[in-house]
Amino acid sequence: MSDSNETNASKSQDLRSRLKQFTQPLVDSIDTKLRDQVDHRVDERVEVSLSARLSVIERAIADLDREIREIKERLDS
Repeated sequence: MSDSNETNASKSQDLRSRLKQFTQPLVDSIDTKLRDQVDHRVDERVEVSLSARLSVIERAIADLDREIREIKERLDS
């Protein structure tokens, strides 16, 4: 009976091995596609976030530039 169990275990392992061999390319393909989608979405979010932060910085620089010009005009007067 133990020989039968070992044979069944061996067959089961062999079947798993073959199944994995057949399905691995599909799993790899799906994994690659999902990774690309996630990377693309992360890149979009980072770009949106950076754009928003840069616009705030640009406005601050413009405000500072305006203030500096006003101070210079007052000093020159």
